[in-house]
Amino acid sequence: MELKNLTIVQAHKGLVEKEFSCKELTEQYIKKAHERDSELGVFLSFCDESALVTAHRVDEKITQGKPLDMLEGIPVAIKDNMLMVGTKTTAASKILEHYESPYDATVIKKLKDANASVLGKTNMDEFAMGGSTENSALKKTKNPWDTTRVPGGSSGGSAVAVAADMAVYALGSDTGGSIRQPASLCGVVGFKPTYGTVSRYGLIAMASSLDQIGPFTKTVEDASIVFDYIKGKDLHDSCTSFADTARTTYPELSKSLQGVRLGIPDEYFIDGLNKDVRESIEQAIEVLKECGATIIPVSLPHTKYALSTYYILCPAEVSANMSRFDGIRYGMSVSDAPDLSSVYNDSRRQGLGTEVRRRIMLGTYVLAAGYYDAYYKQAQKVRMCVRRDFDEAFKSVDCLLTPTSPFPAFPFGERAHDPLQMYLADIFTVSANIAGVPGLSVPCGFVLRDEKNLPTSFQLLGKHFDDATVLRIGHQYQQVTDWHTKTP
Repeated sequence: MELKNLTIVQAHKGLVEKEFSCKELTEQYIKKAHERDSELGVFLSFCDESALVTAHRVDEKITQGKPLDMLEGIPVAIKDNMLMVGTKTTAASKILEHYESPYDATVIKKLKDANASVLGKTNMDEFAMGGSTENSALKKTKNPWDTTRVPGGSSGGSAVAVAADMAVYALGSDTGGSIRQPASLCGVVGFKPTYGTVSRYGLIAMASSLDQIGPFTKTVEDASIVFDYIKGKDLHDSCTSFADTARTTYPELSKSLQGVRLGIPDEYFIDGLNKDVRESIEQAIEVLKECGATIIPVSLPHTKYALSTYYILCPAEVSANMSRFDGIRYGMSVSDAPDLSSVYNDSRRQGLGTEVRRRIMLGTYVLAAGYYDAYYKQAQKVRMCVRRDFDEAFKSVDCLLTPTSPFPAFPFGERAHDPLQMYLADIFTVSANIAGVPGLSVPCGFVLRDEKNLPTSFQLLGKHFDDATVLRIGHQYQQVTDWHTKTP
């Protein structure tokens, strides 16, 4: 039996009803992962042996008639900035190319406890710095809808793994849109939960006040399931504030949208938004109206400052977090340098890519004594203004709907040499990270480019810790549309 394009729900049902064994399921996904990787460049490492061990353990449970948890034996791919014992964790950087994980990240431990079957670690922009996965120092990942185009970033490998059916679901990290933007460009669901609902322990930090782990899936229903498994308070991460570990989000999906107030912020529908993308989103809004949602125009006046604010705050935190990669404590070390200063300089020069060094320099500059008040301090003030905009809007609406990306997937090299143009890929996503609110990217159509259909998506932004409403709206949309069933 050929197993294709399975969702978590479908794969779980097939295992429980013994339509196929977990060994058959795992072997087929291992085979697809290896075969398509040569074309698409998704995986940096594979975990075939441990995945088959997990499959054997799950098959034994099925044989014994024991109940099966939803994620047991379901193949998953992991972005290569999350620590997992028995694997290398490279963050797609030469400086960590041979670094072996000393412990499991909290999300990995939770997946292992659930008997999830990890297939391998996926490619990304180096240290999650980028919007196209072109900044990986180790590999080139291609969009499965058109291999001449980028998959988005920084979690491009995880997005392609799900879009190309090389894994049933995947985990990524989102600092300014690094889950939602590649999900949009690859035509899958990408979910960034409320900041603090999912532990960041064991995630290689980029910008600690912005980073959040979340899932890539084929459906919103699957995203809700994964979220219920990985969320919860963690004593290793003092920023986690979600004490309720019960699996409560998934049952909320079936609730009607009658009475739901959906806000449409004018500031997100700007001139730079691609015309075809706009039309797809407008059609999605009409569908949600038919589902019972009430559409209400709202304003988020500080949105125009969000991108520039992000590119002050993020590099500032990058410069602090990257200081540990000095050629002494972690990863690559240039051993033939004449003195300690040269070890630092040469290890970083040889081990870190252009974009990483650019952001370190930017961050160091805005934190310098003479510029701190003028840049970083002012950016923190604007951050509070952005957050207050959301708080004010949510007094009159339950959720916001915006574009995810202003354009579909773009060709390789088109923005690689213009950092400002590349940063604009995150223009609609960074606000959610600045404010810490949940964000969900949902496929809603296609645009034609060079005789290829390229996916596009809309984004749902919710109140703090109201992830359930965001997921419910996305799920109800998918119940009456079929965009999520299209495959490259």
